[in-house]
Amino acid sequence: MISDFKNKTAVITGAGSGFGLECARIGAALGMNLVLADVQQDALDRAATEMTAAGAPVLAMRVDVSKAEQVEALGAATLARFGAPSFVFNNAGVGSGGLIWENTLQDWEWVIGVNLMGVAHGIRVFTPMMLEAAAKDPAFQGHIVNTASMAGLLNAPNMGVYNVSKHAVVSMSETLYQDLALVTEQISASVLCPFFVPTGISQSHRNRPDELKAAGVKPTKSQLIGQAMSDKAVGSGKVSAADVAKMVFDAMAANQFYIYSHPKSIASVQVRMEDVLMSRNPTDPFAHKPEIGVELKKALRA
Repeated sequence: MISDFKNKTAVITGAGSGFGLECARIGAALGMNLVLADVQQDALDRAATEMTAAGAPVLAMRVDVSKAEQVEALGAATLARFGAPSFVFNNAGVGSGGLIWENTLQDWEWVIGVNLMGVAHGIRVFTPMMLEAAAKDPAFQGHIVNTASMAGLLNAPNMGVYNVSKHAVVSMSETLYQDLALVTEQISASVLCPFFVPTGISQSHRNRPDELKAAGVKPTKSQLIGQAMSDKAVGSGKVSAADVAKMVFDAMAANQFYIYSHPKSIASVQVRMEDVLMSRNPTDPFAHKPEIGVELKKALRA
C-alpha cells in the first residue's frame, strides 16, 4: 500500500497529452518530482511549463520511446537529477487501424516500436534502479504502471496491429507483476486498460517519424474507416483522461493490478475468455451493437 507520494519521483512517458499529462498534474498537486518525456516537443514544453508553475521540480526530455538509447539516456538523466524513481508510467502509445493485411511494414514497426518496445525499454531501464534503491532502503516503495488498453484483452476487428501491441503489453505487465513478487515486496506493478477516452491517441499519426511513413502510400479504405470510427468513439467518450489518471493513483495506493476505465466492458472480455475455454469460434464483437457491425461490413464491401 502506497500512501505517501510527496517528494517522490515519477517518470512519465507520453507526458505531453492524455493520461500522461493528467498523471503529471496529479503528481504536481501531490508534491512529486516529475520526469516528463514526450516525442512531441511543443506539447512537452507546455506540460513542463505548467508543472513548473504548479511548483513541481521538473526534468523534461524529448524521447522517442521506441529508441532504446533515448530511454537509456532518460534513465541516466533521471538518476543524475533525482535518484531512482519511485513511480514509472510507461504510458506513451500510438494508434493505428485498418484490416490487418493492409498494414505496411512501417505501420508494424511504428506501432510495435512505440507501444511494445517503448514499455519494454521502460521496464528494462528503470526496474533495476528501483530494485537497487529498495535493497538499500527498506522504506522505499515503488510502482510501475504500463498503459495497455481494452484492446489488450479483446480483439476488435479492423485494428489488428494495435490489438497485437496492447495484448503484448498486458502479457508483459502480468509477467512483471509476477517477477517482481519473486524478488521484492517493495515494488509492484499495474496495467491500465482504458476503453475509448478522449486523449489524442486517435490523432497519433501526427507524431509518426518520417522514416516510418511508407513513401507515397495513401491510407487504405479500411484505414480511413477505422480512423473515422476511432475518432467518433474516442470523441464521444464520457470518461475523461483526468478521471482515468485519478483511477491510476487510487490503484497504486491500493496495489490494484488491473485498472479499467470502463468496468462494464469486462463483460466482453468474459465472452472472449469463454470462447477460449469452450474452444468455440470467436463471438461476433458487435453482437451487443449489431448496427455497428452492419455499418462496418457495408462500408468495407462498398
